[in-house]
Amino acid sequence: MDFMSTVKGSLLDGFYPKGWDMAKIDACCEKGVAREDFWNKDFTPIACDSIYDFDTLMGHEIAQEIKNARARGEKLAMILPVGPMGMYKWAAYFLNEWDINCDHVYTFNMDEWADAEGNTLPNTNPASFEYSMKEAFFNKLNKTIPESQRNFATKTNLPTYPEKIAALKAEGTKLVLVYGIGRMCHIAFWEPHFADDYATVEEWMDQPYRIGAKLHPLTIEQNAITSFKSRTTLVPCSANTIGPKIIFSADYAIGSADGALGRGMGWQGMSFLTTLHYGPEKSITSSFIPTLPGRLFYLKELAGPLVAECN
Repeated sequence: MDFMSTVKGSLLDGFYPKGWDMAKIDACCEKGVAREDFWNKDFTPIACDSIYDFDTLMGHEIAQEIKNARARGEKLAMILPVGPMGMYKWAAYFLNEWDINCDHVYTFNMDEWADAEGNTLPNTNPASFEYSMKEAFFNKLNKTIPESQRNFATKTNLPTYPEKIAALKAEGTKLVLVYGIGRMCHIAFWEPHFADDYATVEEWMDQPYRIGAKLHPLTIEQNAITSFKSRTTLVPCSANTIGPKIIFSADYAIGSADGALGRGMGWQGMSFLTTLHYGPEKSITSSFIPTLPGRLFYLKELAGPLVAECN
């Protein structure tokens, strides 16, 4: 007796995306981190024993990219998330210790809470992603990224991302994607149900962003748990977000899966393993991640075994 044998006629019948093969997802949960043929040869999952190791290693990876670009005398463009956040204090720590001037860095925050029209919270609101980035990273850097080179996903600025990123890449600038994997296998807030709007993977892959995107109910609940201390009533139901055209134009990706909750509980194990093993599918945004070069840092317990136990 399991999900597949009991879902028909239940309240969850039709709730999950049409493109999700739940039996295939279940099989992914048995595979650990074994390599797949479709992975980029330079894509590597990196195991972390604890959240402390995770934050430090991921922060070092971000700082190293910034340091290396500085040493090469090149600009660096970075797509940044708000979630996870613990790596930013370590990125700032390393950059300050190395006395790196970050005025060669251009940042593009991947998403922001919004209403259905794309209007965002004031940047003085602690729930806004712009406020969070300043507190967690930008304000901690001794030689910080110039404000004019920081981009946030507002209704007016998000549509300028494609042109700005294209101009930087035309100069030879490396684009680094920093990301987390959502419960619904989204990257940024590019949700699985968006796939229904596009006939082909090519059409889906050509989408640069969405304004006022409707979020999946499980994305709302994920954020209620991880960012709002369980208070669902505080979570907006829509957001502005970059899309696949920007996400998968990255030259290198630094990823995260840290969704363990303690006492054996977690919310991200299935999403992490589906990302690794499902194979590219437009209704599972993160399934394209292993096709990019980069490192995906994860807490060991998320690799399984994912089995029932009493907590």
